[in-house]
Amino acid sequence: MSGTIARRPPRFMLARRLLENRGAIAGLVVMVVLILLAIAAPLVAPHGPAEQFRDSFLAPPFEQATFPLGTDSLGRDILTRLIYGARLSLVIGAVVVALSLSVGTLLGLAAAFAGGITDVVIMRLMDVLLVFPSLLLAIVVVAILGPGLTNAMLAVAVVLLPAYVRLARAAALGELAREYVIATRSAGAGVGRLMLLVVLPNCLAPLIVQATLGFSSAILDAAALGFLGLGAQPPTPEWGTMLADALQFYQRAWWLLAFPGISILVTVMAFNLLGDGLRDALDPKLRR
Repeated sequence: MSGTIARRPPRFMLARRLLENRGAIAGLVVMVVLILLAIAAPLVAPHGPAEQFRDSFLAPPFEQATFPLGTDSLGRDILTRLIYGARLSLVIGAVVVALSLSVGTLLGLAAAFAGGITDVVIMRLMDVLLVFPSLLLAIVVVAILGPGLTNAMLAVAVVLLPAYVRLARAAALGELAREYVIATRSAGAGVGRLMLLVVLPNCLAPLIVQATLGFSSAILDAAALGFLGLGAQPPTPEWGTMLADALQFYQRAWWLLAFPGISILVTVMAFNLLGDGLRDALDPKLRR
């Protein structure tokens, strides 16, 4: 060695900081299990999600090996519907986050680069969306578009949009004052190149954290819309819809409410724990 100190690449430092956070690791493990179950649902699930067993209505859990988590009022296996519900919930989260993240980032960058009236119009529109409670705004959007899973995902994407716009704008404004951006602009780089290839890569860290946290919000809001009958429609195996179908049996079939509720709780908590871990790992000021 010639006196220089070998430094560990930033990606390994990030991985090390993330591995030191036990909550983030627990959340990551749960996420991996859910993803594997969602991918292998046809192979792992013991029955079909809409298959009915007419001799096993409201069978209690842990009494029959065929139905380890019991059956619902139509004789459908709860475990099977939970597994397929995990697949649907992950798809909902991925679609919602992809829509809100991409559109919100572009709007935030446009507001930061354009300034003036464009910035004012975009940010005031986001302020209007933030005035409404998230679930109420999603209900309004679904009421306009009509009930259904696709419209529910669009509604939740609209609800999550302001957070990405504000975050992307703030991060871009911070980068625009830096010397490397000024030098690149002086070299003749166009606005599109400066926005997407120079500034955006340096704004990704907070956006990634927000996307991870937004994933749990998307799943929770979509389940709430499904519970209200505005999201996925029966017989789609979606956790919120399963809760809505179980309401009339809550006194004599506790498992119909307990298992979908626990699934939502564990999934949302896993994504929140991972998001908090990523935030701590990406922000050196939060390290203990």
